[in-house]
Amino acid sequence: MEKQQTSVEDPAEMVPSDASHDEPESEAPIKAKRSKPEEVTYHPVKLSRSDLYRPPTAEELNQLKEAESLFHCSLLKMQMEELLKEVVLSDRKKQQIDAFVRTVTKLLQAVPDSPKVEMGDLSWLSGAVKVPFLLVPKTTKGNFHMAPPASVDLIGSYPLGTCTKPRITVDLAVTIPADVLHPKDAINQRYPRKRALYLAGLAQHLTSSSEIGPLRYSCLHGNRLRPILLLTPPGKDSSSFTIRVHACPPPGFFKPSRFHPQRNNIRTEWYTGLQTSQSETSEPPTPHYNSSVLGDLLPRAHLQFLSAVGSQCSAFVDGVTLLKVWLRQRELDQGTGCFNGFLSSMLLAYLLTTHRISNSMTAYQLLRNTLNFLASTDLTMNGISLARDPDSTAPSLVEFHNAFQVVFVDPSGHLNMCADMTACTYKQLQHEASVSMKFWDDPTVDGFHSLLMTPKPMIRTSDHVFQLCELVKLQSSCKKLNLLGELMDHSGNYIQTALPFILSLLQQGLGQRIHLLTHSLSSVPEWPVESEAPKHRAQPPISFGLLLNPELAASVLERGPPADSPKAADFRQLWGSRSELRRFQDGAITEAVLWEAESMCQKRLVPRQIITHLLQLHVDIPESSIRYVGAIVDDVIKTGNEVPSTGEEESLRVVQSYDDLSRKLWRLVGLPLSITAVQGAHPALRYTQVFPPLPMKMDYSFFDREKICRSLVPKEGKPCPAYITPITVICHMEGSGKWPHNALAIRHIRAAFHIQLGELLKKHHNYTCRPCPTHLDVWKDGLVFRIQVAYHREPQVLRESVNAEGLQVVRDNEEAQALELATIHKPLLTSTLHGLQQQHPCFGAVCRLAKRWLGAQLFSEDITEDTADLLVASLFLNPAPFTAPGSPQVGFLRFLHLLSCFDWRNNPLVVNLNNQLTAADYTEIKNDFMGSRESLPVMFIATPKDKKLSLWTKRNPSIQMLQRVVMVAAESLNVLEHQLIDGSQMQDIRVVMRPPLDAYDVLIHLNPKQVPLLSQAVDPPAVTFSRGIIKGSVSQSGGALPVIDYNPVSLYLQELREAFGDLALFFCDPYGGTVIAVLWKPKAFTQMPFKTSQVSARNVEVTGDKVNTIPNVEAILEDFRVMGKGLIKSVEARTEKWSV
Repeated sequence: MEKQQTSVEDPAEMVPSDASHDEPESEAPIKAKRSKPEEVTYHPVKLSRSDLYRPPTAEELNQLKEAESLFHCSLLKMQMEELLKEVVLSDRKKQQIDAFVRTVTKLLQAVPDSPKVEMGDLSWLSGAVKVPFLLVPKTTKGNFHMAPPASVDLIGSYPLGTCTKPRITVDLAVTIPADVLHPKDAINQRYPRKRALYLAGLAQHLTSSSEIGPLRYSCLHGNRLRPILLLTPPGKDSSSFTIRVHACPPPGFFKPSRFHPQRNNIRTEWYTGLQTSQSETSEPPTPHYNSSVLGDLLPRAHLQFLSAVGSQCSAFVDGVTLLKVWLRQRELDQGTGCFNGFLSSMLLAYLLTTHRISNSMTAYQLLRNTLNFLASTDLTMNGISLARDPDSTAPSLVEFHNAFQVVFVDPSGHLNMCADMTACTYKQLQHEASVSMKFWDDPTVDGFHSLLMTPKPMIRTSDHVFQLCELVKLQSSCKKLNLLGELMDHSGNYIQTALPFILSLLQQGLGQRIHLLTHSLSSVPEWPVESEAPKHRAQPPISFGLLLNPELAASVLERGPPADSPKAADFRQLWGSRSELRRFQDGAITEAVLWEAESMCQKRLVPRQIITHLLQLHVDIPESSIRYVGAIVDDVIKTGNEVPSTGEEESLRVVQSYDDLSRKLWRLVGLPLSITAVQGAHPALRYTQVFPPLPMKMDYSFFDREKICRSLVPKEGKPCPAYITPITVICHMEGSGKWPHNALAIRHIRAAFHIQLGELLKKHHNYTCRPCPTHLDVWKDGLVFRIQVAYHREPQVLRESVNAEGLQVVRDNEEAQALELATIHKPLLTSTLHGLQQQHPCFGAVCRLAKRWLGAQLFSEDITEDTADLLVASLFLNPAPFTAPGSPQVGFLRFLHLLSCFDWRNNPLVVNLNNQLTAADYTEIKNDFMGSRESLPVMFIATPKDKKLSLWTKRNPSIQMLQRVVMVAAESLNVLEHQLIDGSQMQDIRVVMRPPLDAYDVLIHLNPKQVPLLSQAVDPPAVTFSRGIIKGSVSQSGGALPVIDYNPVSLYLQELREAFGDLALFFCDPYGGTVIAVLWKPKAFTQMPFKTSQVSARNVEVTGDKVNTIPNVEAILEDFRVMGKGLIKSVEARTEKWSV
């Protein structure tokens, strides 16, 4: 009892302290208490009547109002608070950092002096430590000596409080003593070289210390003029945080006016080594070099400014932190010309000082208003400045705009903080901000997860991606573009010199075909202090991303100005020999460029032709240096030899033939009841069939003719004939009192309709028809349409029955559900997705890729065609945080990401077809889902017509199969993205289509001769078989009916599942797979009590008075062979994986 009283009297003991989130030691006592719940007694809190009915305080009212008005729900507020707890530094981590900073400061202050030498004389530096600078040109004037730093100060995000995990970097400014520098060191790279020498001297001093881990060099945001020294603690903490040592001149050492963007500080004569007669005034300006040096003068002033602004706004630190997380997910916070954490802090400070946001706003409001500002403000046209009253020597915004593409001026009025940023990077930032605002305001989107938790790598964001591989080629590009002045300004960095010109050229050439052109930010190099600074050519390839405009991207014609227009010369200059005069149907004679492309998959790659042509013509970059990865994955669904196709043309041909049949059915005269609807119910009619049916003409020499039914039968010994897909069409007949109320009688009436429809189609249109009780097969245009007559009340009739008392009972059953699915839901889904294809031209191709992957990985029985189509539809209807996919490849990558990352356990996937669901519907679906989660399918997909049941995933997948799908999808995505981005890897995209067969217990190898879809296999066979088809021609109306819907593999699979479904699972790739993989069920080999009804494929074992049965594996494997005689080549039993 004493223990109980203690715990009640001291309730604080029951509440974990804040530090417990970060310090594992503090969790131990709490865990101990939880393990003995009987020791703690909780009593209700007793409140007086006045306390119980006390009105809420002003603060409580504010919090309630904020949660209601600012957040879609209070959950978003809690999520943001939890995120901030995750990314801010713990007190323990801060103590570690502070201790290490003190150690480093003490060591730095003990740097020994060295004698004064010429800058080119490195004899004072030991051979092990190198200077972190590319010496281009080799020499420059000046003397240098080492001396202890004048001061060592913390700068940047750590003292400001905006330093975040996971990449923890702490900035330390080391002031170079004034006597080491000279006032004229700003000229000809003298200061940057002295700065690099000083860092090398510090590195040499620190290498001997055991209190510091391995030393490395890097560059600040990839700027080679601003090298930094990276320090980490020794031992196991070496990866926990990094200290970046910056060498800076004493404050005010150089006059800021010296670094005006129109002034020159790199002399042409010194840089080229050639005598010139140019005076200083005629030298080209060096704005980028000037801003690099000026940036070293101001970090302390910037910290003071940000601290002053941040102290007035309580949520400033959290607002910056959220903005940094948002930028990191979009890969915009690292690299040359990035929008880093410093710029984020400065932007927030600008909005606060200009009163665009209030000091009393929450972190959520700060983030939202900052994104709104970015989305609506173009800093490439209208720069902004933090300088309230700049001095008279400060440049104007116009002068900044003349020198830089993006302008954001610091509080001094002299430095453009976005000097290295390209206009394309800012446009990307603007685009991301506007997309984020759009999704944030949408109550049907999980804003928090989409905007702050989902990474957006370029390969998954851009529709097409290409890379410049041999960057050394850009040297000749600079020469061709005559960029000597710009090359001097960038201190020989030919990549950053040529990049803006390449971007401008591509923007001009691609024009209206793209919404956005982006490029990867050159990665920040790191290298050991014992190594030379890496050359510019050593950096990885530059990647470019295109966000396509689907309406214009695939156009093969580039129509230019009229021949007599002044703009015609510019058009010819841009396109070179590809431009030619053309006369159009409207009589106009204009300049035009025509690109070679016939099929849709070729037209999708017109941007590739444009890019390779322009780069070769204007920048001297050969096609071999360009690696275009916009449509590599499409190869797995390509067909056709002369003109490759990914199925668009074939699907269109099927849809046109179906439309013609539909019109003819509507016009039929002589039916006892009129037709009320003709609806397609097949994936080919919504453009999503992996390999759409091809019109065929039969080779009659391959077949015998069956005279009664006028059908073809393959000759003995021939390979299995080509598989002919029946395209399902549902034909609804009008309601009438003449329809019977008995299920069997309705079936007979439907069979009679099939006979009569067949007779009328034969009579009026000469179509060969074969009626069956369940359907009518029509041979038309080399395709087979399977017409099924439907009566809208039949499912209801199937649900009605009469009980023993003679009362009518309505009870749902599987037969009625299956009929409803086939005749109502499937046609509706087909027409809806057909409409989606019209809106998004690449929807069908994404579905085909997704289903090809599911089939290849043996998942097509678990994720059915309809389910896969709905999953892909969700990527187009709810693409947050992306825009809708504009190419099959990016859609496929997002499909794999959706499968692997969606929380299937706790969330329904809502597919808002035709935009019919409101925010209230979403809430209702979510609440119903949570209320009855345990009884619902593991993969729950809700649509406007199916909010509560998830009809399409009711049977499959099982929990185990979904887990496997998620795992394989994650691994496939990882492998595929690495292959697409890393050109040095093995370029075999089909590797993600090959299933890992080592997980299965038995493999049944099939005879390729009897696999009718063999040509569709992931790895097409070297030997093909004639399957009774004449290529290149289409059958006319009439003629004998071919073998329809005959696939021995699927029929064999069906028999195996019926016979052994209780013992094993069977998997096969439906698209030309030659292996059936068998997996024993976990309980297959457990002994069961003897029952006469359950002795099939089992051995009887008698032990004492117990009689049990176990599976007879040898007999089962023999049955596999017997059942598949002629189809099976061999049965491989992997007995090392299992035993009886």
